[in-house]
Amino acid sequence: MLKILFGLLLVINGGLLAYQQGWFEGVKKNHEPTRLSQQLHPERLTIIAPTPPVQKTEVPATDAPAEPGPEAVTAAPTAANAATPSAVVACTEIGTFDTAEAQRFESRLASLALGERLVRREVQDNMRHIVYIPPLGNKDAADRKGSELTKLGVTDYFVIQDNSPLQWGISLGVFRTEESARNHLAALTQKGVRTARVGMHGTGAVRVAFQLRSMDAPLKQNIDRIKEAFPRQQWRECA
Repeated sequence: MLKILFGLLLVINGGLLAYQQGWFEGVKKNHEPTRLSQQLHPERLTIIAPTPPVQKTEVPATDAPAEPGPEAVTAAPTAANAATPSAVVACTEIGTFDTAEAQRFESRLASLALGERLVRREVQDNMRHIVYIPPLGNKDAADRKGSELTKLGVTDYFVIQDNSPLQWGISLGVFRTEESARNHLAALTQKGVRTARVGMHGTGAVRVAFQLRSMDAPLKQNIDRIKEAFPRQQWRECA
């Protein structure tokens, strides 16, 4: 009995040894002919070494702002230009109105609700030299004379409409010196103007000027429309 048991153990150990040594591989391959026929060029297979993982590097935090890219630099001026407000004039002045004119002009400005932006001040009307055509009696006659001047090439003139001794006359220019006034008269005479003369302009009386503060372009356009009824008055910088 012991001899039989010993013989079985010997056979089992011999089988295990044969399996570990690979003596049965040929038999296994011979039993899988279909699987072997399905392999495609096994001699071309290449073993690739595994790629080592990429280590992440942490960037230390900083309070400094990031430098803007080219897109941000380009877009910034465009946004700034779009937000640029219209030009505002700190102070400009209009006119040397007489009392009646000043009242009419100021009453028309009331609709604009200017408040503290409108300042009324008195100015001394100094005596100057004027080249003019004497009063023609009424507005129609003065307008006809103006048309004649235009045909002669004279366009720098205006009809005097204020309540003065020269009302409905035509002013052709006001000058500080008599010499300048006479030189201008001579130039007009060469153009064919025969009725003009030189005289004194101003009475030394007190006139009224209006200063406009913080005036933008839309406001100036509104005031210019009002000013059309006062053609003698001009804009100038505040003193």
